Amino acid sequence: MRNTTVMNNKKRKILLIEPNYKNKYPPIGLMKIASYHRLLGDDVKFYKGDLKDLVVDELFEECLVKLAKIDSSINWIQKAFFIKQFIKSGKKHFIELLELKETRYASLAIEVIDEFSKTFRKKNYEPFWDRIYVTTLFTFYWKITVDTINFVKPLVNDSSQIFVGGVLASLLHKELEEATGIKPHQGLLDRPGMLDPNIKEAKKIIIDNLPLDYSILDEIDYQYPTESAYFTFMTKGCTRKCAFCSVPILEPTYKPKIETKGKFDEIKELYGEQQNLLLMDNNVLASPNFAEIIQEIKDMGFVKGTTWEEPNQLEIAIRNLQNHPNTRAYTKRSFRLFHELIKRLKGENQQFAYNVLDDCQLLNFETTTKENLIKAYNELKDLNEKYRIKSKKLRYVDFNQGTDARYVTDEFMKLMSEIPIRPLRIAFDYIGIRKQYENAVKLAAKYGIRELSNYILYNFNDKPEDLYNRLEININLCHEHNIDIFSFPMKYIPLFGEDAKHREYTGKHWNKKFIRAVQSVLNVTKGIVAPASKKEQTSFFHKAFGNNIEEYFEILYMPETYIVYRSVFEKTLGYTDIWKQEYQSIKKSKDWQEAKGIIESNDFSNIEERTINPVIREFLRHYQIQRSTLKNEDKEYMTLKKQYDKLIKSDRFIDLTLTYDFEDEQPTIKSKKKIIQLK
Repeated sequence: MRNTTVMNNKKRKILLIEPNYKNKYPPIGLMKIASYHRLLGDDVKFYKGDLKDLVVDELFEECLVKLAKIDSSINWIQKAFFIKQFIKSGKKHFIELLELKETRYASLAIEVIDEFSKTFRKKNYEPFWDRIYVTTLFTFYWKITVDTINFVKPLVNDSSQIFVGGVLASLLHKELEEATGIKPHQGLLDRPGMLDPNIKEAKKIIIDNLPLDYSILDEIDYQYPTESAYFTFMTKGCTRKCAFCSVPILEPTYKPKIETKGKFDEIKELYGEQQNLLLMDNNVLASPNFAEIIQEIKDMGFVKGTTWEEPNQLEIAIRNLQNHPNTRAYTKRSFRLFHELIKRLKGENQQFAYNVLDDCQLLNFETTTKENLIKAYNELKDLNEKYRIKSKKLRYVDFNQGTDARYVTDEFMKLMSEIPIRPLRIAFDYIGIRKQYENAVKLAAKYGIRELSNYILYNFNDKPEDLYNRLEININLCHEHNIDIFSFPMKYIPLFGEDAKHREYTGKHWNKKFIRAVQSVLNVTKGIVAPASKKEQTSFFHKAFGNNIEEYFEILYMPETYIVYRSVFEKTLGYTDIWKQEYQSIKKSKDWQEAKGIIESNDFSNIEERTINPVIREFLRHYQIQRSTLKNEDKEYMTLKKQYDKLIKSDRFIDLTLTYDFEDEQPTIKSKKKIIQLK
């Protein structure tokens, strides 16, 4: 935002908060709001992490001022870690580690630090900010979002200056206001003066049109998996009104073309050229300007086969440290880049660089200063230029929200093939669009687009067999057209009501056991259903979900531990065959309906209280093997997991597709006694 700052009457302290959930994309809304407040000359800080640490950091800054007045001969910055730990915990051990006993004003300094610790633990601190923004994402992050909003209330001078926006805020606005007392903003910031109607300069600014402030991402420790990429939109909204989708509510007006090139050029100039282009459009193919959009993408440097060389990141960081208002971010970024440089160097060069950082007190972040970073750069810039990464990499374009198969034409697919799209995401939300979907895949293959990806929505109005059929269609299309389609089954969660606030919703044709079974299958692959490699005779899909519908339903009813650790329970212990025999037998008996109801509830606690039928009790012993850690490791499971971990690490675009709706919890055999009973 250089040379464009407009000062308002008072420089405000602004805090931007993203709740500490795990997510894959940076908060675009907050990045625009950061740009907005910098235009108004405000001081902006972004935070994502443990909010207690945020308060400790602010108290430490105040404490530091007082300690410097007490004894300026002590380098209190070097003792920052132990001071912060004492403020947070109150444990005297950290006071001892400060080694203040021999200093003249030790007792007074300790008294001050202790007061700040009491202030933190009693929550008696004064507000630190004039305004706080909290972004929200998925509705199932309800609890952490509400907790975050309530936590920051004491941190702002006036609670009316807490602004909450985003997906959850727009969908559950009434519930959120009831839970927090804060009235959230609904929808986009797409009109001038929406946040500051009384500030003259603000009346000229449409926040939604501003370029993103990428600098805020360097203020936090959390790493989004996007790496080097431009984030932007070519269109806004969607022409569809799908009942399972929030877009018609969040972006009710479809905009077939929005200005992008100017923002792209500004980001390129300020932050350096990015490798990839991630487009967040919800239905780009619906635009009558699609040919124009493709041409603009090409004009931005994204033509099929083009390569990218990473710019000199340290040079950019130091330049922005000197010119950009976000000194905090570029101090942290420059520090990190210096230490990455040391790791790349060897021998005398490494020792020289280490000595420079040591002399400039840049070995620890607590002692790092802007001046010393610039000083170190002047000594190490030639070394950095010589040894920085200069290998060329292919550039990619990703319409990350997916494309609509119903709008695909031969002409559109030909245009798409002219840009380095990877992967091409085509939605396959329900079986009813099979014909259009298969046609879109066929056209992609025709024009040489060989890596595809899609979300497979389930648990909505679909039936369990619909999920199997759509996954199998993808497997067959891979073989038919010699392409790769990576499927990502995505569980539907309602947009409104209590069921929107968690991940436990069960669709009308599904049950808790079936949902759990699908998640168990996907757990090992972090949600991916990949095509078979050339070396494999059978795809993961058929191994995991069965060779036909009958086997698929058998797996859905199978005990959870038997699903995940197939090899142990099938080959080593032989339990799976025992279960299958008993399953087929009880299915044909009068006991099945009662047993079926218990299994589908996925609650196997207190079986003795739920049924008096000895046959059902005997059969349900299979389901009482609890999950946590399997002592007898399943080698096939671990091998497959390693394959998928490698796949994800080697392909950032697969990582970006993960929904994080899988579990880290693994099954365990509860006791040897239970194993013996199954024999």
